[in-house]
Amino acid sequence: MGAKGKIALGVVVSVVVIGAVSANAGDDGDSGSGGKGKDSAASAERGSGTKSDTKSGTKSGTKSGADTKKDAKAGKAEKKAAFQGDGDFEVGTDVKPGTYRTTGNTDSLCYWERAKDASGEMDSILANDNVSGTSYVTIPAGDKLFKSSGCKDWEAVDAKATGTPAALVKGDGGMHRVGVDIAPGTYRSTGNTDDLCYWERTKDASHSLESILANNNVSGTAVVTVAAGDAYFKTTGCKDWKKTG
Repeated sequence: MGAKGKIALGVVVSVVVIGAVSANAGDDGDSGSGGKGKDSAASAERGSGTKSDTKSGTKSGTKSGADTKKDAKAGKAEKKAAFQGDGDFEVGTDVKPGTYRTTGNTDSLCYWERAKDASGEMDSILANDNVSGTSYVTIPAGDKLFKSSGCKDWEAVDAKATGTPAALVKGDGGMHRVGVDIAPGTYRSTGNTDDLCYWERTKDASHSLESILANNNVSGTAVVTVAAGDAYFKTTGCKDWKKTG
């Protein structure tokens, strides 16, 4: 287990989850054990700051005060990776319980896995996924191991983080945090073919079946309302989403 290209278990993409329609989301610290749907395929999810080296016009060639302030801000904004994108990490020893994010992954080559032990057996898997774009994962204290293969480095996520929510979302961008990465509202994606477009609204980042509020596989036009109480919106294989209301 843990090799690149591994099939993710849990959410059955070809089946629409019907039932939970409440938009009340749990916070990022919510934990949950992933449902195991053996051999069923889950949805495959499909920066760095630059420093200004402009010198001042003085003979000494030193940076101006404004440039120095810019560099200081840039350094302060840089996020330090919590752990690397490749390896097996023991929870509580190598990685602290919490919510983490990886970004910039391509072609679903990033694979991660939450496990209840280090046996490497199928039954030890609590949740997993193949990722393209961005993924958020909450690792509870009860987990034993977190595996990551072919992923960009993982950074810790502040539960109180703020951002500028977007009204246009890449259709293969992975997971988006509601209110931070994506604005609540109704979104539309057109031109999808062969049911390859998959979207999902969730109440947390545990990736358990219980965390799913709604999901669907779409051909043609897809319309979904992302509620303010949702925690995340996940999209893979879709055309871009545009906010319409």
